[in-house]
Amino acid sequence: MAMKDVARYWLQRYFSDEEAVIFFLLLVAGFSVVIFLGTMLAPFLASVVLAYLLEGIVSKLEQLKVPFKLAVVSVFLMFVSLLSALIFVILPLVWRQLISLAEELPGMLEKGQKFLLFLPEQYPGVVSEEQVQELVSLIAVEIGQFGQTMLSISLATIPNVFAIFIYLILVPILVFFLLKDRDYLVSWFLSYLPDKRVLMTRIWKEMDQQLANYIRGKAIEIVIVGVATYLGLVVFGTQYSALLGLLVGLSVLVPYIGAAVVTVPVVLIGMFQFGLTETFLYLMLVYGVIQALDGNVLVPLLFSEAVNLHPVAIIVAVLFFGGLWGFWGVFFAIPLATLMKAVLFAWPRAIDSCPPLPDKTP
Repeated sequence: MAMKDVARYWLQRYFSDEEAVIFFLLLVAGFSVVIFLGTMLAPFLASVVLAYLLEGIVSKLEQLKVPFKLAVVSVFLMFVSLLSALIFVILPLVWRQLISLAEELPGMLEKGQKFLLFLPEQYPGVVSEEQVQELVSLIAVEIGQFGQTMLSISLATIPNVFAIFIYLILVPILVFFLLKDRDYLVSWFLSYLPDKRVLMTRIWKEMDQQLANYIRGKAIEIVIVGVATYLGLVVFGTQYSALLGLLVGLSVLVPYIGAAVVTVPVVLIGMFQFGLTETFLYLMLVYGVIQALDGNVLVPLLFSEAVNLHPVAIIVAVLFFGGLWGFWGVFFAIPLATLMKAVLFAWPRAIDSCPPLPDKTP
């Protein structure tokens, strides 16, 4: 059986439909644009995501008999208010706490060193003094590298301040026009597609609701988990509450891995501040309750209509798309994996029209 026969059979089976070929080319073009032009088009792509997130609120207001233009203006003003609060209130607070944490790291290292040096005296058969010294040296090197990294990031961001301000102007403008002219833009895009688009319509109907629920659900989950963690830490007087709350909120973007990784700084900062006391144990109990409620109550409630994906598929999607597109790849890993699954299940297979493969027997 020649290779060309296998290729001909495969093409006839999966690409005999004209719409399937066009849809495949659109997928390739879309992925290519994001991979090669993603940095250049980042403000536009972010605006599309935000407009898609806000469009559901506009639709809800329309269902309540609110005029379309009034609904768009109201939602846009709400978006600008939240963006302003994030820029002028939350981010400066988080940045001050991050700088304070970097300044206090040497003191934390010294306290941790004393605690570690105490272990060989209590458990001489388990931990040796040489092992402790190696661990302390390793931690000191890592903290030094962390400080250098923070300094380099701070210096590197100075030339980009002007670009950031441009993005802060462009993104809200793009969001407003994407909301206001959504019907015109969708009609313009559909005019370039073939009139017969059964496959595309089927996949889009399956993805639209799930994608919208996922984006809005993730945004709600980030806010709820982040605020709940912040309030829980503030009750105990924990240092760097805003920074830790932001990290815990953003950790929900990476299923399974994020919660495990972000627990480390929460435990370390709580231990350095309170020691192995009842306050520390109560703090960890509250943090554990928040994580348990997120995984067992909030996630099923927000993502009840999500397509069931195997944990291995989710982790592979996070690693793959995160490696390609960074933050946005991680954010959209599950929707993209769901899209691939929907495409595979909906893709036409012209089995009846394909000629059989040549028999290998002489």
